[in-house]
Amino acid sequence: MQDSSDQDLDKIDLKILRALQSEGRLSNADLAERVNVSAATCHRRTQRLFEEGFIIGVRAEIAPAAVGLGALVMVGVVLDRSTPESFAAFEGAVMAMKEVLDCNLVAGDFDYLLKIRVRDMADFNKLHGQKLIALPGVRQTRTFFVMKEVKENARLSF
Repeated sequence: MQDSSDQDLDKIDLKILRALQSEGRLSNADLAERVNVSAATCHRRTQRLFEEGFIIGVRAEIAPAAVGLGALVMVGVVLDRSTPESFAAFEGAVMAMKEVLDCNLVAGDFDYLLKIRVRDMADFNKLHGQKLIALPGVRQTRTFFVMKEVKENARLSF
């Protein structure tokens, strides 16, 4: 992917990105009409936005509670060592955990912040006891149960 800055995008590209971010299921014809270009031009531009890495994917947003994953948990993780090897081992293990939605290396009190979806507190307790504390290099975890999701997966503003 090349350096992705606003200078690489013109007004039509930005309109395409905003429209798709808002409604990823738009047909090419509807998208072209919305951004006021021909269908062929719109398709060519959209393909270029994918190829150059401005659009990295399109997917459905699933209602977590509807599929039995109503509990959102944030977990701060502190590793016992801060080495490239310990980070790599931890990250590799986390990648294999389907319950972990996001894993971010952070500055501050934790090394990593995990965003996890589970059925309920009992489900998290089992996950914590069997998997989280057994991850490579984990010295300490700090758990935060989300009581209310105020703003989630907000659209990028550009």
